Amino acid sequence: MNFKALLAEFIGTFAVVFIGIGAIVSDHVTNGAVGLTGIALAYGLAVAVMVSATSAVSGGHLNPAVSFGMMIAGHLPIMAFTGYVIAQCLGALAASSLLMSAMSPLNLEAVNYGIPVVGESATTGMACTTEIVLTFFLVFVMFGTAVDRRAPNRNGLYIGLTVVMSVLMGGPISGAALNPARWLGPAVISGDYAAAWVYWVGPLSGAALGSIAYTMFLQEKATAATNVAAAKE
Repeated sequence: MNFKALLAEFIGTFAVVFIGIGAIVSDHVTNGAVGLTGIALAYGLAVAVMVSATSAVSGGHLNPAVSFGMMIAGHLPIMAFTGYVIAQCLGALAASSLLMSAMSPLNLEAVNYGIPVVGESATTGMACTTEIVLTFFLVFVMFGTAVDRRAPNRNGLYIGLTVVMSVLMGGPISGAALNPARWLGPAVISGDYAAAWVYWVGPLSGAALGSIAYTMFLQEKATAATNVAAAKE
């Protein structure tokens, strides 16, 4: 298994979770000055820059759901998939742990450590549906901009913008995690596992659907995955 790829996934996921949760805490500290738009931009920009930084090494997944979609499409061997998910989850846990030293514990507690939650006006079913649809978009865009050989070489930007639009729409419904690791990190630190299935079933289902839809109907048969070499020794 490629150590460099695993390290890239760890660092990239660490950055995404650290910035994503940090923006939520900053919104609380500034009495809402950051707002949903600011949180969406912080999360999306973190994804954009870290996908761009790691794509040449690991494919820039930074998300177990994305890796799952790549595995289903045959672009990631199962052993590499397992390694990626472990690295991503460890990165999320490390980010959530370090935030305890970077920010006031009281402020972290006030936002429940930044855990994605089901909105007050939503049900778990609504939240799961939202996670499925938004993760479908995320993986669909990743295939169209990072995997397809016809894609433009600006995949990080488009993937980050997909996250921004997803948070703007889905934030009040499900928290718009789109990423099981993004949920897992703060959940473990806080011990709050409410609606855990939403943040695993939703993103993994959406990723599978996005992967199948693109590879079956839009991708040319000759297209090669950009991250297979990085996933193998």
